[in-house]
Formats: sequence, structure tokens, C-alpha cells
Amino acid sequence: MFKRILIANRGEIACRIIKTARKMGIETVAVYSEADKDALHVEMADTAVLIGPPPAAQSYLIIDKIVAACQETGAEAVHPGYGFLSEREAFPRALEAAGIVFIGPNPKAIAAMGDKIESKKAAAAAKVSTVPGYLGVIEDEKEAVTIANEIGYPVMIKASAGGGGKGMRIAWSEKEVAEGFTRSRSEAKSSFGDDRMFIEKFITDPRHIEIQVLGDKHGNVIYLGERECSIQRRNQKVIEEAPSPLLDEATRKKMGEQAVALAKAVGYDSAGTVEFVAGQDKSFFFLEMNTRLQVEHPVTELITGIDLVEQMIRVAAGEKLSIKQSDVKLKGWAVESRVYAEDPYRNFLPSTGRLTRYRPPAERVSDGITVRNDTGVYEGGEISLFYDPMIAKLVTHGPTRAEAIAAQGNALDAFVVDGIRHNIPFLSALMAHPRWKSGNLSTGFIAEEFPEGFHAQTPEGERADVLAAVAAAIDHVYGERKRQISGQMNGRTVTREANRAVWLGDKEMRLEVKRENGTIGVRFAGRSDDGKGAVMHLESDWKPGEPLWGGTIDSKPVAVQVRTIANGFALSYQGVETRAYVYTEREAAYARLMPVKQAADTGKLVLCPMPGLVVSIAVKEGQEVKAGETVAVVEAMKMENVLRAEIDGTVKKINAKPGDSLAVDAVILEFA
Repeated sequence: MFKRILIANRGEIACRIIKTARKMGIETVAVYSEADKDALHVEMADTAVLIGPPPAAQSYLIIDKIVAACQETGAEAVHPGYGFLSEREAFPRALEAAGIVFIGPNPKAIAAMGDKIESKKAAAAAKVSTVPGYLGVIEDEKEAVTIANEIGYPVMIKASAGGGGKGMRIAWSEKEVAEGFTRSRSEAKSSFGDDRMFIEKFITDPRHIEIQVLGDKHGNVIYLGERECSIQRRNQKVIEEAPSPLLDEATRKKMGEQAVALAKAVGYDSAGTVEFVAGQDKSFFFLEMNTRLQVEHPVTELITGIDLVEQMIRVAAGEKLSIKQSDVKLKGWAVESRVYAEDPYRNFLPSTGRLTRYRPPAERVSDGITVRNDTGVYEGGEISLFYDPMIAKLVTHGPTRAEAIAAQGNALDAFVVDGIRHNIPFLSALMAHPRWKSGNLSTGFIAEEFPEGFHAQTPEGERADVLAAVAAAIDHVYGERKRQISGQMNGRTVTREANRAVWLGDKEMRLEVKRENGTIGVRFAGRSDDGKGAVMHLESDWKPGEPLWGGTIDSKPVAVQVRTIANGFALSYQGVETRAYVYTEREAAYARLMPVKQAADTGKLVLCPMPGLVVSIAVKEGQEVKAGETVAVVEAMKMENVLRAEIDGTVKKINAKPGDSLAVDAVILEFA
């Protein structure tokens, strides 16, 4: 077995690999760019080597620098993680030439399967059913339009070296093909150093299901069940689960055997994933093979009990698989949410900055529930604009799908992040969505259920009751503390009822609050005692200043995030972020008379929606522009974001130029 390995990656996956290596008694070497000098993976590793400036093209993507780091530290093997160099055939060849072992598949298998175009050809030759498309390299947008017209719309534009949704777009018309091809090729070049593109038919109402395979260097290959990754946004996976609610045992076996046959055909000898697009009728087509560890591998680990990173290391060291196909048993259900630094209320645009507070839910295994958090950040750390915006992967496992989803929802409610915007409210809303809970999924789920984007959720029904009750209980605790500090009532607990008005947005709820025997009872005025929800009983050891109210309401576990504001609290629960104002009866009478503040009109301004670099300005001062026309392109976290005019108008002033680094809400241009 290896004594020391190097991880040619960063962030949560580097930390994840270090944990397994440490468990196996293997020393680790981290590599880092100047932007990552204080990163968590650098701190966790036994040794760390600086490899260059922040841009990945000048650091993490330079093979010679990785090889030199191995030679400098005496690392015997390299784990590439995912992304970066993980699917570049040249990388294991360079390592082999230097006498260093690659913890991943052999170069021939990468060449056959890692390249999206070549993998399609190999699958077709092996008689595997594939999605109709054009498997040659497309030179320019004109050729792309011609090919798309021949295939028929909609089509998928994809990067040959792609992964993680980068360089991928769905096009429904000639115009979208031309524009999408240019943007996708630019993203592919930036992310992978390879701008080759291809086009295939996009199957409507599809599901994305993938099979995890594991092979060794002795010809043994097995499959470890499937994962469903249909909840996607912009072709980027958001929620993954294992197993799939669509498949039955017969379909699972058929897909698994086909994946194994394909892996054997190319001599595959590591962990890898064969991806399929599936119809609602359980029909399926080969999509591509990822010759690396997948982002979503934890859900497979939790339902099988197999550490995939450990298996990759053992296989690379020449060991035979100790697991037979008959040994693989799927137990329970696992759900993974990708927590990203992005603003769900601004069309999920990236958010950068310092994590002024980072308190993930406690990892645990108890009462049949597992909570796992794979992360590469820490409180006080910085989210950089140079890399993927992932903060963490939150994974839960339970005996059933419903229990795994409930555990995921509770864990998301307890996940506290301040300093940047993040997608936890959206993830929480997904966990509570009836269609998601029913398992009626497709890759169009988010577009279909949130056609106008994700907007602030209005607190209604049970969620409104919970938020109002928690706000009233918190206010009651603050009142108790004030009396203890001032000496009122000699510090005694007040048992008489206190009348409060709680405002959730423009909704007012009148409550009676009382503590008895450690429990705070909240009665909703106007509801009969035998009515559902008339009284709630809250138990918690919450103390003023804590960012999370955790406890039970009528014996049910509840977590609500709390931030103090004037006259109340900013609360977050199950995807709802709201301001709860708590008033005495007299204060409420005055509050009702206060005028509502009007938001400033920014309709004639084009603002930078996130911190980023200006790639191009598509208009000139004095130019007439129609609503929907492109006015600028801004790049952040390896993604190019097209900004369009929201109104018809004439460009009055341009305040930015290509190459400028802009802060969020910086004015790019003004309309007359």
C-alpha cells in the first residue's frame, strides 16, 4: 500500500479524499493556488505545495506542476478527485512516465470513455443504445445550426471534455444554437482547456439515472446500484438520491449489467459512472461515462456501506476487488443536496465573499438516520470567484425515502451560513415540494415547477404558524432575560399570559404566550381550543444570540434560523425566509399607522448581479436596445452569464468595460 499520496484537487473533494487516506494510514499532500493558501484542504493535509496563481489554467490544470509536486514531496500516487485533470488522458501518462501511480482508470479507458464524443462511438460499436446525435467535432456556430436542424429540436450542445454542467446548453431554435454554441465553447475552453463541442437530440421529459461501476486491474467489474440525478438546473445537478424511485429490480439489473459490459469492453479498472437518460416508461439510453469519482458518490456509499475512495486507492495499488456482485446489497435511501454560494433570488447567480458564519448541522448516526456533510470551507474562510461555487454536500440516509427526505429537510433548516448568499432556502423548498416527495421526477422539474425562477416563499399554513410561534417564544425568552438583568419580578419566571402581535410580512397574527414547567405555550387567538393548531407547545434550550433555534414543537423536531432585527427577528424555515416583527398590543397599534417604505426604482439601470469579470459589452452609448437583447456578458466561477435588457430604451451611459472586476449591484450601463 502507498505511504504517501497527493490530491490534485481542492475544496470538499480534496478534504473527502484526505479523510479516507488518514483512515487507511496514508500520508497526504495537498496542492494549492495562491487563492487557496488558507483553504481547509491545505490545513488538513500532512504537506502542501503551492502550484501557481488563482486561475485554474495556471495552477490546478498544469500537469507539470503536479508531477513536480509529487517529486518534491515523495508522493507515490495521485488522486485527481473530479473536474480539473481527472479525465485528461495526458495526466496519467505523464504520471506513469515519472514513476507515479494514478488513482483512477488506465489512460486507454479514459481515452475510450472520458471523451464524450469517443465514448458515444465506443458505445455504438458495442451495440449499446445511444441518444441520436452528431458524434463529430463541430467547428463553428454555422455548422452547429446546420447539424441541429438535421437532428431536430430541441438539441443538447455539449463539451467533449465536459462535466459538471460546464459547456452544456439546451437549444430550442437556430438562434439559441448559435448563441449557445459560442457561450458553451468559451466555457469549455476556460474550464477544461478543450473547446471541442458536439450536439445530440434532447429527449423531452427525461430522467437522469447513472450506474456506479467499480473495476480492478484483474478484469473484475461490478456495479453498485444506481443514483437518480434528475433534479438539475442549467444541466447542473442539484439533488441526487440513491436508489432511484423509478427503477424496479429488473430494470436496475439490466442497466447495471449493460454498464458492466461497457466497462469491461474498454478495460475499465477503477470507480466510474455510466450515465443513462431514462424515459418515464423505464426505457433508457447510454448518455456518457464519467471516468472518475462523481460528486454524488456519497449517496452510493451510504446505501452500500462501501467507501469508494478507499476502493480506488486499493485498486490503484494492485489489489483485487474484495467485493463480489452478490455481496452488493442496497440498504435504505440516501439524499444529497449541493449547497452552493449562489443567490436563488437572483436567478442563482454566484455569490462570493467571506463566510462570516458557517455552522453546518452536526454529523451523526442515530435512530436509524445518518447526517453527513462533505465540505471544504470553514467559518472565516472566503468563497473565491475563481472556482466552482460549491460550499458543501449535505447527505442524509434513512430506512425509507420519506425518512431520508425528512432528515434532509431538518438538516437544511439547521445549516447556518452568513456573509454570502446561498441556495439553502431553495433546497429546503425542494424538500417540502409535493412532486419531489412523490418521486414524479424529470430533468425539467425545476424549470416546470419554478418557471419564473425561485422567489421568496410566503409563510402560509403550518409554516406560518411555526414561524410565528418561534418568534413569540424567542421574544418571551428575551423578556425573561431582561427581567433577570433589571431585577424585575426578582428574576422569577413569569407564568401569566403575555399578549403579542406577530407580523409575518403583511400578515398579522395575535398570540398569547406563557411558560410553564420549561415549556412555552403559544395560543393562537381566534382559534377554538379543539381546533388544529390552536395551541403549540415549544421546548428548547435556545439562548439569546444563538443563530439557530432548535427544539421541538408538539414533540416534533424543528430548527429555525434566527437573526435579530429591529422589533423582531429574521427567520428561516423550510425554504421560507421572512421578517417576524413581535409587538405588544400598544406597539402593534402604532405600527399599523406607519407608512410602507417604497423600493427604489432601478428599472433604467443594468446592474451587475454578482461579483465577476466583464467579458464583453454588446452595446454602445446612443444605441437603441429592445427588451431581451444581450447587453453584456459577465464571468464568475467559470460560468459566463449573459445580461439582457429588461426594457426597450436608448443606452445613455456605459460605466464598465471588458476586463473590469465588478462588485454586486455595480452599474454596468444606464438607459435614457
